[in-house]
Amino acid sequence: LVTGCPVRDIVLDAHGRAQGVRLDSGEVVTAKQAVVSNLTPFQTMVQLLPDAASRAQCEGSEMKEKKDLSAYCEHIRGADYTCGSFKINCALDKLPNFACLPNHEAGSPGPQHRGTIHFENHMREIEQASLEASRGIPTTRPVIEMTIPSSLDTTVAPPGQHVAQLFVQFAPYDVDPSLGVGWEDPGFKQEFVSRVFSIVEEFAPGFQDSILGVDALSPLDLEQVFGLHKGNIFHGALSLNQIGWARPAVGWSSHRTPVDSLYLCGAGNHPGGGVSGAPGRNCAAILLSDMGLAMK
Repeated sequence: LVTGCPVRDIVLDAHGRAQGVRLDSGEVVTAKQAVVSNLTPFQTMVQLLPDAASRAQCEGSEMKEKKDLSAYCEHIRGADYTCGSFKINCALDKLPNFACLPNHEAGSPGPQHRGTIHFENHMREIEQASLEASRGIPTTRPVIEMTIPSSLDTTVAPPGQHVAQLFVQFAPYDVDPSLGVGWEDPGFKQEFVSRVFSIVEEFAPGFQDSILGVDALSPLDLEQVFGLHKGNIFHGALSLNQIGWARPAVGWSSHRTPVDSLYLCGAGNHPGGGVSGAPGRNCAAILLSDMGLAMK
């Protein structure tokens, strides 16, 4: 088990099989049976398996047809990774106080703090936000979901203080060039964060004054910090043409890839994103089957 050491690339043997991974340190970690990647299909097949390396190794007679690998990688390269997620973590000096259901006098959490809290008035707000994002425009009225973990777990914040997490849509990774700036600009990012806070303030007066600290993650941050291609938290858009038997590519929904002994186990495979663990379990079953073993 090696932690805190990024993988530079996937190493193939003389026959074109996945043999292991090369770390940034230059060390090669050799696999006994297979290389199983929990990264996005794009990272695995495009970034960690460079085209030049693939072509050089495709001469191996035991590798699947070269055209299969080329077509597969081309499909992965062109897959839809639009998402629009933006994440904001807040440290607060008090609980949010919602105008529709005010806090207890004692200030203790109530049922209104213990679920997922939404800040929309009409369905058309969500539709409009999606349409703006489809044009590369960060929505003027973001769609916000709030959770307050400290309302259930008092160990995550000091006494009397709280943590709020905001899952926000729609913030397109590819910003319309006509805007002149993008997520790499701190001011552009902060403007969107302020827009989010002003909406929460409408429903919970005093929220902005209660903020002690903010950790804001734009789609670009999600890509750079967590390796999520284009900031897509589901390892690829969950559109009808990219789910089920077509995830991550038509004919390759079995977690296997055109590279022998290289498997994909992340959310880029069926059934997609979410905290289910299902892609990993499905991949484990396939790998055990290929090894001649049964899943217990």
